[in-house]
Amino acid sequence: MVQREAVLRLDDQWARVRAGASQADPAECERLLDQLIGALRTLTDDPRCTALLGLRLADRAALRFAAGDRAGALATIEEGLRSSERAAEHDPEYARWYARGLINHGVWLAWPLSDAHRLPKHPLGPAGGEGPSPMERAAGERARDLTRTAVEVWAGLDQADPVNRRGLAQAKVFLGDRLAELGAAQEAVAWAVDAEADFRRLLLADPAAEEAGSAEEALDHIDRQLELRLRHLAFDELVGLRTRGLLPERLLPRAVVAARIRSVEEAEIAARLHLDAEQVRTMLEVTPWLAVWRFDVRGPDGLWTALPPPWRGATEVRNRTAQDVGGALVREFTGSPDHPGDAAHWRVLLWWHEEGGPAAARFRLLVGPDAPSPTPS
Repeated sequence: MVQREAVLRLDDQWARVRAGASQADPAECERLLDQLIGALRTLTDDPRCTALLGLRLADRAALRFAAGDRAGALATIEEGLRSSERAAEHDPEYARWYARGLINHGVWLAWPLSDAHRLPKHPLGPAGGEGPSPMERAAGERARDLTRTAVEVWAGLDQADPVNRRGLAQAKVFLGDRLAELGAAQEAVAWAVDAEADFRRLLLADPAAEEAGSAEEALDHIDRQLELRLRHLAFDELVGLRTRGLLPERLLPRAVVAARIRSVEEAEIAARLHLDAEQVRTMLEVTPWLAVWRFDVRGPDGLWTALPPPWRGATEVRNRTAQDVGGALVREFTGSPDHPGDAAHWRVLLWWHEEGGPAAARFRLLVGPDAPSPTPS
């Protein structure tokens, strides 16, 4: 008992340092944390100390990440999760610590799959051509599985407690992020919509709660993510979400535009999304999309060089398919003085909203003396 109390006092000391309430230089922080972890490891039969060991190993992992030691950090957090899992069955609070640790580990594992804005680098999955490396993909799949486990842990806790409901909603958001990074855009949207409904219920239940601000922030994040993810869904996937009740009404105009960009006829859009023809026409007329294009010419060295404006640019369009816009650009280019001639190779790529890789283009055309027949895609 004396040893346990001494370890808990040491943990309180570390908690103050970690929170900035007590000052310590980096070397002292490292020494204190090492001492604490060593002491906690001696109390493996104590659930609280086992749970705290998981937290403090996570703190050590964070320091290693900050120092650039990704491999060491990941190994440390794996050890921490094993401790957290052993403690989770003893107390709901320890289970919450375990669930948060699972989510954090998923974020760290999946880090190479996202860009500086925390958006997926490879949102198209298998259709994306250049995707993640095998090691990155394996880490992303591990991150997905860990986050799915976190969802299950939160779901197994008392849902009468708003803390647990909020934790579950947040875990669903993170699961959607992990799925999007692996190219599972439809599943990512489904989980984001599910999480959005959870956060809205939390706000309706107690709009004056201290956590209302964080719920609003989460809803803003989900809204941005859904707008982005819809751009990568095929029409059949949009229909599937609509059938399952996972396509919010506010996103229907964006879904209609997404279908039209892909050359789906208005009548089919209306029929399969269960909308009136007039609704579809109105949505297409009032909802613009940003067409972004780039013409490239291949030089003798085989490298592609982008042409200057107007052959690289963007404009808002309404009720036009990507093929409509791309075809008009091609006709304009072939009749211009900038056309490189029949002996040259050139291509045009057109995207929705922002320039990206060729796989993400909504319109692609390659022209040259030995190129395939110029059939737009």
